[in-house]
Amino acid sequence: MLELLSPAKNYDQGREAINHGADAVYIGAPAFGAREAAGNTLTDIERLAQYAHLYHARVFATVNTLLFDNEIEDAVRMLHQLYNAGVDAAIIQDLGLLECDLPPIELHASTQTHNADLPRIQFLQSVGFSRIILARETSLQQMQHIRRNTTVELESFVQGALCVCYSGQCYLSQYLNNRSGNRGCCAQPCRSAYDLYDAHGNLLRKDQHLLSLRDFSAADHLRAMIDAGITSFKIEGRLKDMDYVKNTTAYYRQLLDSIMEGQPQLRPASSGSCRFFFTPDLERTFNRGFTDYFLRQRQPMATLTTQKSLGKRIGTVASVGRDTITIRTPLPLTAGDGLCFFNPRGQLEGFLVNHVQGNTIRPNRMPDGLAVGTPLWRNNDQAFSRQLQGTTAERTIPISLTLADTPSGLSLTLTDADGCQATATADCPKEPARDALRAADQLQRQLSKLGGTPFHADTFNNRCSQPWFVPAAVLNQLRRDAVQLLADSRTAAHMQQRGHCPTLAQRQANDTPYPDSALDYRANIINRLSEQFYRRHGVQQIAYGLEKTLDYDGKALMTTKYCLRYELGLCLQRNPDALPGPLFLHNNGRWFQLQFDCSRCQMQLFASSHGPDRSTR
Repeated sequence: MLELLSPAKNYDQGREAINHGADAVYIGAPAFGAREAAGNTLTDIERLAQYAHLYHARVFATVNTLLFDNEIEDAVRMLHQLYNAGVDAAIIQDLGLLECDLPPIELHASTQTHNADLPRIQFLQSVGFSRIILARETSLQQMQHIRRNTTVELESFVQGALCVCYSGQCYLSQYLNNRSGNRGCCAQPCRSAYDLYDAHGNLLRKDQHLLSLRDFSAADHLRAMIDAGITSFKIEGRLKDMDYVKNTTAYYRQLLDSIMEGQPQLRPASSGSCRFFFTPDLERTFNRGFTDYFLRQRQPMATLTTQKSLGKRIGTVASVGRDTITIRTPLPLTAGDGLCFFNPRGQLEGFLVNHVQGNTIRPNRMPDGLAVGTPLWRNNDQAFSRQLQGTTAERTIPISLTLADTPSGLSLTLTDADGCQATATADCPKEPARDALRAADQLQRQLSKLGGTPFHADTFNNRCSQPWFVPAAVLNQLRRDAVQLLADSRTAAHMQQRGHCPTLAQRQANDTPYPDSALDYRANIINRLSEQFYRRHGVQQIAYGLEKTLDYDGKALMTTKYCLRYELGLCLQRNPDALPGPLFLHNNGRWFQLQFDCSRCQMQLFASSHGPDRSTR
């Protein structure tokens, strides 16, 4: 089964994600989630689970921060509450939780656990995780290798913002602002502008977003990812708006459905089909431009000149008047649109459209540096946003309806494709119909009115002994009762099928050795139970994580597969004229040194007390 997994900032967005085709949604728990600003109440999470389960869709709660000792008891209590609220799985980072008496809930290993190599993934499978969320840097070839050597479910991101650093291995926000990404409150310093210097103090780039990556999109590679063994396709964005959730979910729903069409071995992980009342387009909601990152091969992937959304390229400037701009574009323009371009200094500049006449617009201000031929993007699509504010999708489950006689009235049985069935009865007088054809048609039409429910009528079977005349009010109530019973039956069937995690005793009896015997700060151990977990699995030397020690001296604040040398054409492997040695970043009085491990094709960022040695020029 293939699962489309969408973000849910809150109940409303989660419901719309389900309506637009998500097989599962992930939502922030009340606390301890990796997006601190996206927490939700248990009541809302329970409401979302009830709605999702109607479609046999699942709800995952993010409990994926590192925990201090005084937080573990509260986290465990909350996990029990989430399970009781109907949550299907918990996404966790802190392995100290495996030393606790957890509810029988599926555990998914967050990408924050740095799932980038096969031995670690095999270990996580062995200690009870039912799913591994792969590092974003994982290539198609690596996915195939992992799939051949594991049986655990594999989840991969397919869309959304990229962290420049390996997830779980970034400490820059903690160092600069005491806001730990591993604790859910990253300040995103990677999106800031920096100056870049070489080892001799020469300024190479000024005021550019040197660590800010484009957004990820694997839309062109879903078939290859399926073939590589991925079963869950994850859209990033628990801090994004409703437009993004609707648009992106619908886009990937259509892609996956087109791949599965005619291939019975592939099927969606939930029930129902979607009708969309708009045309999804990834470029028409928030995006920084797209990259497929390391899926196939290393490539340029940064947005050096801006960290903001570009939107969709719409055309070029045809002419510039005193207070008007004429645009060469095949797309309609709307008052309220936001347009942007790169000015002669290479900076992104934007303006609003106040008035439109054909392809000529009057902006709220005339931008400087706008010349004929300048490319234009639309990063605020007014017409598309208005369209997305309304009802944009309908998701229903096909059912068969069977009407039959009972000694005292009628029965209506509803059966869906998943095998769930419900029967409602009505005690009512039955009169032989004067017009048999008309009566039969009325029975079918009245009972098939399923608008506003999760169902639509696929077939209707009238097994009554003869056409009856039955008041519409009786038929409506019979239909409503049957629909409610079927909805209850589907929810109950889903709850019975929820996966189960090993018990505490089973986990603590597991003695699978960890792949390494020594762990440094990058293992992110900040509580005694996490240390206990690793020692129980054979680790002999353990260093605590930076959130606990605050000791940054000589430690990489970032380890990343993204390479600034490669991005700027300074790769020592590809450019023999490039000067070797470290590079330096400067921002707001702070210096950072970049070191390059060409054998692993990795870059690391360290805090530096001073910049490059200018005396060596």
